[in-house]
Amino acid sequence: MKKLTGREIRDTWIAFFEKRAHKYIAGVPLIPQGDKSLLWVNAGVTGLKKYFDGSEIPPSRRIVNVQKSIRTNDIENVGHTARHHTFFEMLGNFSIGDYFRKEVLKWALEILTSEEGFAIDKDRLYMTYNPIDQDSYRLWQEYGVKEDHLIPLEGNYWQIGEGPCGPNTEVFYDRGEAYDPEHLGIKLLQEDMENDRYIEIWGIVFSQFNAVNGVAREDYKELPSKNIDTGAGLERIACILQETPTNFETDLFMPIIEATKKLSSLPYEGENLMSYRVIADHARCLSFALADGATFSNEGRGYVLRRIIRRAMRYGQKLGINKPFMHSLVDTVAQMYINFYPNVEEKKESIKKMILAEEERFLRTLTEGEAMLNSLLDDHLDLKGEEVFKLYDTYGFPKELTKEISEERGGSVDMDGFNALMEEQKERARKARGEIESFAKQSADLLAFSTPSTFVYGEFEMKSKVIGLFKDGKKVDVIDDEGDIALDNTPFYSESGGQVSDCGTLENKDMMAEVTSMGKAPQKQHLHHVKVNYGSLKVGDEVVAKIDGERRKLIARNHSATHLLHSALGEVLGEHVDQKGSFVNENYLRFDFSFSRALTSDEKKRIEKLVNDKIAESIEQKTLVLPIEEAKKLGAEMEFSEKYGETVRVVTFSEFSKEFCGGTHVSNSQDIGVFALVAEEAIAAGVRRITGYTSLGAYNYLAKKRSILDSVASDFGGVADDDIMNRIKSLRQEMAEKEKELSSLKDKMASLSASELGNSFSSKNGVNYLVHFEAGATREALLKLGDNLKGNNADYVIFLIGGNEPSCPMIALAGGKGLKVGANNVLKKASVILGGRGGGKPESAAGQATSANKLDEIKSFIEGEVA
Repeated sequence: MKKLTGREIRDTWIAFFEKRAHKYIAGVPLIPQGDKSLLWVNAGVTGLKKYFDGSEIPPSRRIVNVQKSIRTNDIENVGHTARHHTFFEMLGNFSIGDYFRKEVLKWALEILTSEEGFAIDKDRLYMTYNPIDQDSYRLWQEYGVKEDHLIPLEGNYWQIGEGPCGPNTEVFYDRGEAYDPEHLGIKLLQEDMENDRYIEIWGIVFSQFNAVNGVAREDYKELPSKNIDTGAGLERIACILQETPTNFETDLFMPIIEATKKLSSLPYEGENLMSYRVIADHARCLSFALADGATFSNEGRGYVLRRIIRRAMRYGQKLGINKPFMHSLVDTVAQMYINFYPNVEEKKESIKKMILAEEERFLRTLTEGEAMLNSLLDDHLDLKGEEVFKLYDTYGFPKELTKEISEERGGSVDMDGFNALMEEQKERARKARGEIESFAKQSADLLAFSTPSTFVYGEFEMKSKVIGLFKDGKKVDVIDDEGDIALDNTPFYSESGGQVSDCGTLENKDMMAEVTSMGKAPQKQHLHHVKVNYGSLKVGDEVVAKIDGERRKLIARNHSATHLLHSALGEVLGEHVDQKGSFVNENYLRFDFSFSRALTSDEKKRIEKLVNDKIAESIEQKTLVLPIEEAKKLGAEMEFSEKYGETVRVVTFSEFSKEFCGGTHVSNSQDIGVFALVAEEAIAAGVRRITGYTSLGAYNYLAKKRSILDSVASDFGGVADDDIMNRIKSLRQEMAEKEKELSSLKDKMASLSASELGNSFSSKNGVNYLVHFEAGATREALLKLGDNLKGNNADYVIFLIGGNEPSCPMIALAGGKGLKVGANNVLKKASVILGGRGGGKPESAAGQATSANKLDEIKSFIEGEVA
């Protein structure tokens, strides 16, 4: 077995699969891009979803990666066990419709056991598999794994709702009897027990079936394009190859532990082990999360980070470290990963400042809160919800720490009571927000604030001075967390006229704050809502105000495109089209207008082409600032729902577009790039909405369509684009002909079945009656069969049932003397007997049943009715 460093393990993994035609794709940042379902990137496949779901064509059908991941759902286990971490790295190899089970299992064994890979003793490896997956069971043996090293587990199946799913196989390393104090042996794996002997190092998912709700797993259909998704834990492999007691003694943690030991006088042993391990784990997590753009806050991922740093600080206190220290460990983390993840080193000074500010913020409240908690626990061990809430609300003491400390002392916490009080507080906050929005009524301080503030067009970065500080509408002297800040001059646009606010940063040598949104005070000053990452802000401070320039450019392109779209609508649909609203952000544009009907396909094409024609003309954008009456004489478009001052800005693109507008725009129409009309729909009576993309958004939209077109062309054998529609028309004709043939065949089959069943009728009092189950038949097929059967009978009652349980269509037909019985009565009785529902007329009735078992009872009912 090779003794490799963490870096060497990564390099070996990538090189092994690159040699087997895999393309290395760097892992994505920890903050998910475009996936609101995730708080963090938590698996190697997360950044590749767009390739697996077909939304983007992959650069290669074979991919290898190393992905940073964060999982915090079991944070309490970090430090307690040998292998739970908040931050970890996943080694992955993936096949997107290329190789499958045979290749991936062969390569798995090769990289684990060969000299080219990790040279692990094959006899120390055990594999679990799903009992239905006999292919994996057979292949593992074919590749040299002993039969008694293959463990069947029902739980080895990967499925999340409907969609691609499949069995999986997992690879475990046996660390031996030393890690099996109760000598349970293979039972630990067979019964899926938590243990330190058999360490799971790799999971391989065979994504080969399509899961459908209500369908038994054994009946899932196979996917036309099967995929392979694997994930191996770097930290666990390092533990095995470096032969350490736990992951924490590997080179992926020990440098941080050694740096922490220099801050504490206590050794890395005994009861101190957990504290050192928690700190090392959390230092890595914080460094990487902040480097990838996360920040501390009271919600979402920011709250997760706040919880992590506070937990680490508490364990620091157990080691006798009673001052801010987590920020100092960032240097060690950065140096450890400088070659593979250089962004931590590049951003370490900013990361350290953010962590230090958070440590200082927490220490101001922690000591007093913990003293109060201990006082409560000295009096009684079972804490009430209101006590936990007071610690949280008054002292900023985290509920998780309250719970953890209480449980350590043998107590309990009423979390339900705490959660109820939190909901009450949130409701009060919601109401308060509504009041704050009405500044004129609610905030005397903002009403009295009169220092002027100017928005400067065209600037992305400028020096500014702080002229006002407010929290919840109240004037304050300093802001070191969240609040609203007014500047004398600002490049930040405040949301209005359908254009969203800018975001960005305020910085000086002692402080950095994020501007997350903009608003306006009663006297129209621009208010920057900030979240301070480190340092503080006071009136008179000078800062560099810097907007997110790339985001502003995208917003400007979308905004200018709405002006061109407005004019294009007038030309194509008529000048009676009025603007009813608009919205633009960095991702898309939306334009609402008065019109009484849906646009035709031709009208949409003409509108889209006209906008793109004007983009291609490279029209210079000119802005005129004029008295409103003079501006009106230019014939500029204006929104009558807007209130304008005595002086207005008129944005023009030659004579084609003139509009009153206070927003930001491109300097030339060509800067928009391209416009794509994506959707047109009704949103109210007489009001339509167009949604569109420009620039990169339009390119991505069109590229996706191109990808779909290429896929269709490929399915047709690589035909040219111009021939695709002809091929589709041809296919439609073929399908129509096949439908006719199928219908004819169904008629013949119904006629044959009727001939066979003709002698199966019973007769009583001149009425012929038949009860019959046609397995698998649809309602349509039953009706055809019934029509054929009744054609040979004048007086009849016919009951037919088809399908398969629990979905069985049924029909009843009656004619002549059989009408006294009534098809509707037969079906009503059948619904009771067979568990279903339906109805109809005396001549015919139809319905649905859940069973086709008790047909004798229905026959007896008919016999009784014709007596």
